[in-house]
Amino acid sequence: MFRKFVVMPLLVLSLVFPGFSGPAMAGVITTQDALSAEVRAARETQVRGAFAREDVRQAMQQMGVDPGDAEGRIASLSDAELIQLQGQLDRLPAGGDGGLVVVGIVFVVLLILELVGVINIFNRI
Repeated sequence: MFRKFVVMPLLVLSLVFPGFSGPAMAGVITTQDALSAEVRAARETQVRGAFAREDVRQAMQQMGVDPGDAEGRIASLSDAELIQLQGQLDRLPAGGDGGLVVVGIVFVVLLILELVGVINIFNRI
Protein backbone atom coordinates (compact mmCIF):
# COMPACT_ATOMS: atom_id res chain seq x y z
CA MET A 1 0.00 0.00 0.00
CA PHE A 2 2.80 2.41 0.97
CA ARG A 3 4.57 1.63 -2.25
CA LYS A 4 1.53 2.42 -4.33
CA PHE A 5 0.77 5.86 -2.85
CA VAL A 6 4.23 7.22 -2.02
CA VAL A 7 6.96 5.48 -3.92
CA MET A 8 5.31 5.34 -7.33
CA PRO A 9 4.52 9.10 -7.55
CA LEU A 10 8.04 9.93 -6.43
CA LEU A 11 9.46 7.63 -9.05
CA VAL A 12 7.30 9.17 -11.76
CA LEU A 13 8.25 12.72 -10.71
CA SER A 14 11.94 11.87 -10.67
CA LEU A 15 11.70 10.50 -14.21
CA VAL A 16 9.57 13.36 -15.57
CA PHE A 17 11.68 16.14 -14.02
CA PRO A 18 15.23 14.77 -14.16
CA GLY A 19 16.99 17.74 -12.68
CA PHE A 20 16.25 21.01 -11.01
CA SER A 21 19.84 21.97 -10.39
CA GLY A 22 20.99 25.43 -11.39
CA PRO A 23 23.68 26.06 -13.93
CA ALA A 24 27.23 25.78 -12.69
CA MET A 25 29.58 28.60 -13.58
CA ALA A 26 33.32 28.17 -13.68
CA GLY A 27 36.10 30.27 -14.99
CA VAL A 28 39.82 30.58 -15.13
CA ILE A 29 41.42 33.23 -12.96
CA THR A 30 44.20 35.28 -14.43
CA THR A 31 47.71 35.44 -13.05
CA GLN A 32 47.08 39.07 -12.12
CA ASP A 33 44.04 38.07 -10.03
CA ALA A 34 46.02 35.38 -8.24
CA LEU A 35 48.91 37.75 -7.53
CA SER A 36 46.63 40.51 -6.30
CA ALA A 37 45.02 38.07 -3.86
CA GLU A 38 48.46 37.11 -2.54
CA VAL A 39 49.55 40.74 -2.26
CA ARG A 40 46.34 41.62 -0.40
CA ALA A 41 46.88 38.73 2.01
CA ALA A 42 50.43 39.92 2.69
CA ARG A 43 49.21 43.47 3.33
CA GLU A 44 46.50 42.24 5.69
CA THR A 45 49.06 40.16 7.56
CA GLN A 46 51.33 43.17 8.00
CA VAL A 47 48.50 45.39 9.25
CA ARG A 48 47.20 42.68 11.58
CA GLY A 49 50.73 42.29 12.95
CA ALA A 50 50.84 45.97 13.80
CA PHE A 51 47.45 45.74 15.52
CA ALA A 52 48.54 42.66 17.47
CA ARG A 53 51.05 44.68 19.48
CA GLU A 54 49.99 45.16 23.08
CA ASP A 55 50.63 48.91 23.16
CA VAL A 56 48.46 49.42 20.09
CA ARG A 57 45.67 47.33 21.63
CA GLN A 58 45.80 49.33 24.85
CA ALA A 59 45.72 52.63 22.97
CA MET A 60 42.72 51.44 20.94
CA GLN A 61 40.89 50.46 24.11
CA GLN A 62 41.65 53.86 25.65
CA MET A 63 40.04 55.49 22.60
CA GLY A 64 36.97 53.27 22.96
CA VAL A 65 37.65 51.03 19.97
CA ASP A 66 37.35 47.30 20.51
CA PRO A 67 40.47 45.63 19.04
CA GLY A 68 38.35 42.69 17.88
CA ASP A 69 36.12 45.05 15.87
CA ALA A 70 39.16 46.71 14.33
CA GLU A 71 40.61 43.33 13.37
CA GLY A 72 37.32 42.38 11.76
CA ARG A 73 37.27 45.67 9.89
CA ILE A 74 40.68 44.97 8.31
CA ALA A 75 39.18 42.16 6.23
CA SER A 76 36.48 44.47 4.87
CA LEU A 77 38.82 47.29 3.85
CA SER A 78 39.01 48.01 0.16
CA ASP A 79 42.34 47.53 -1.58
CA ALA A 80 42.92 51.30 -1.70
CA GLU A 81 42.21 51.68 2.04
CA LEU A 82 44.47 48.75 2.86
CA ILE A 83 47.29 50.18 0.74
CA GLN A 84 46.88 53.57 2.41
CA LEU A 85 46.91 52.06 5.90
CA GLN A 86 49.94 49.88 5.09
CA GLY A 87 51.77 52.89 3.64
CA GLN A 88 51.16 54.86 6.81
CA LEU A 89 52.37 51.93 8.88
CA ASP A 90 55.54 51.71 6.77
CA ARG A 91 56.33 55.39 7.32
CA LEU A 92 56.09 55.10 11.10
CA PRO A 93 59.35 55.03 13.02
CA ALA A 94 60.27 51.79 14.74
CA GLY A 95 59.20 52.05 18.35
CA GLY A 96 58.23 55.43 19.71
CA ASP A 97 54.63 56.57 19.57
CA GLY A 98 53.89 55.02 16.19
CA GLY A 99 51.23 52.84 17.76
CA LEU A 100 49.22 55.91 18.67
CA VAL A 101 49.40 57.17 15.11
CA VAL A 102 48.17 53.82 13.81
CA VAL A 103 45.37 53.83 16.34
CA GLY A 104 44.49 57.38 15.36
CA ILE A 105 44.38 56.45 11.69
CA VAL A 106 42.22 53.41 12.41
CA PHE A 107 39.95 55.50 14.60
CA VAL A 108 39.50 58.12 11.86
CA VAL A 109 38.79 55.44 9.22
CA LEU A 110 36.27 53.76 11.53
CA LEU A 111 34.67 57.11 12.37
CA ILE A 112 34.28 58.04 8.70
CA LEU A 113 32.79 54.64 7.90
CA GLU A 114 30.44 54.99 10.87
CA LEU A 115 29.27 58.43 9.72
CA VAL A 116 28.72 57.19 6.16
CA GLY A 117 26.71 54.26 7.52
CA VAL A 118 28.89 51.42 6.29
CA ILE A 119 29.55 50.04 9.79
CA ASN A 120 27.92 50.35 13.19
CA ILE A 121 30.69 50.08 15.79
CA PHE A 122 30.21 53.19 17.90
CA ASN A 123 26.58 52.58 18.89
CA ARG A 124 27.66 51.52 22.40
CA ILE A 125 29.30 54.85 23.18
